[in-house]
Amino acid sequence: FSGQSNDITVTSAKRKCSAVTGSARKIKDNAAEWHNLMMRWEKLNEDGFNVARNIVNIRQTHSQSEQLLLVDESPLLAPSQQTGGADELQEECCKLQDIVDKMVVVVMKMERLMTSQQGVQDLEEFQFGHEGRRSPLFHSWTTKHFEVASRVLLESFSQELKLRKSILQQLAHTVNSDLCMVYLSCWLHQPFTHPQTRLTLEALLLETGHRPL
Repeated sequence: FSGQSNDITVTSAKRKCSAVTGSARKIKDNAAEWHNLMMRWEKLNEDGFNVARNIVNIRQTHSQSEQLLLVDESPLLAPSQQTGGADELQEECCKLQDIVDKMVVVVMKMERLMTSQQGVQDLEEFQFGHEGRRSPLFHSWTTKHFEVASRVLLESFSQELKLRKSILQQLAHTVNSDLCMVYLSCWLHQPFTHPQTRLTLEALLLETGHRPL
């Protein structure tokens, strides 16, 4: 999503699909909110990666110091030096917990968007039957297409959130440096956010007029 960090707001425009009401208005608002929530996620993910990297660095430095003390005949570190690493580690862990909590809120809002889209779909089926309306609300998508797109996006970020929670629980207690690198890589590269996820967002924005065709 680089280069597209500004929030999308719903404003009137000259495009035919901009002056919309009813189901179309709701779907267009939802599309803008999907974009804004995904931008919020990306910022939190970046912040979380920086904190997670700090945790790994602190943990490895502290572990190396402990190993040196076991083989070094010199006097032990002063108590303030011994606890300094633990205090710093705890502080960074609290920061990461706060970021994950904010990610939870983002996904909860995504779930509400999914519920909203399902409501639009149910209303359309009630009004026009299972086949839906004959003409599309915007360019070519049926209402069902918007529900499917929302489901794809929600599933991706729900899985990413589960991964973040797992990394949060394990990171500060992991002494294996290779495993720490795996955790950091997973946090940074978001394995459950496939290219299809990003294409789905762009298609959603194009269909609803937030992106020019």
